[in-house]
Amino acid sequence: MMEPISLLKMQYRKTTPVKPILRSHVNYEIFYFHEGKGNYLIGDKILELLPGDILVLQAMTPHCPQMQNDARYVRTIIQFDPAYIQVVLQQLFSINLLDPFEVLGHYRMNLSGADRAEMEAVLVKMHSLYTNKDLISGHRFRLCLIDVLMIIYGLFQQPMVAKLDYPSEKERNVQNIISFLDSHYTEDIHLTKLEEHLHLSRHHLSRIFREITGVTIFDYLYQRRINQAKILFLLEVNKTVTDVCFELGFKHLTHFSRIFKKFVGYTPEQFKKQIKTSIRVQKKIESSQSESSNRTANLV
Repeated sequence: MMEPISLLKMQYRKTTPVKPILRSHVNYEIFYFHEGKGNYLIGDKILELLPGDILVLQAMTPHCPQMQNDARYVRTIIQFDPAYIQVVLQQLFSINLLDPFEVLGHYRMNLSGADRAEMEAVLVKMHSLYTNKDLISGHRFRLCLIDVLMIIYGLFQQPMVAKLDYPSEKERNVQNIISFLDSHYTEDIHLTKLEEHLHLSRHHLSRIFREITGVTIFDYLYQRRINQAKILFLLEVNKTVTDVCFELGFKHLTHFSRIFKKFVGYTPEQFKKQIKTSIRVQKKIESSQSESSNRTANLV
């Protein structure tokens, strides 16, 4: 089962039951377990969940909760596109805050005491900001996300250094495929390239990738490209659909539009129109707030 693409998504203290079905997605995930009783299947490992557990999951990691029938399942989930975070973090820090995801792949740590209190306080603040739709709250939410990543980086330094959790050979090969695609997704990708790069047959690569992630190699490649297209449309509003199409390695505009609509639900043109409308509305709100502040100042 493949979950929808989203650049940034938060679900705070979610309690709805879920079916025990393996899921995977192209985004990185932060999972925090508030309360309940059960297990969590990650790849080929089964973890017993404890309140205060925090997990970091790399892209395409298959995972599945298995909760006891009479137990509540309260969790906070934050999913984000790593390329989006890289844009936000560009030249801000001397450390790579995504190292816990990239070095460990997936890892669990139980928080207690001051660490647990700090994490839960930040999650409460993030939830408050996430539910507000104004521009400032959006910026503050992203800063809180950076804070969460900084906290995780500090907590996970020791296991990163020790590299305690070594993945299986199959998982390493799949991660190598993902790393190659993430580095070359704008190029003309063929299975032959992967075959030459990883020194494994294309049939074997295709089989283990589908087995571990639940999707095909080209499904992931297209999702990666579409995620980047959304980022470009959001951050570089003057880029045309045609510019983005060819920049991301698509050879035909019609193919790009069809794939974009498949994953996003809108055509690229409709998506850009929504962004422009949102910008105009936000500018009107800010202008109205500024005029209101000026009138108040004049009255005083």
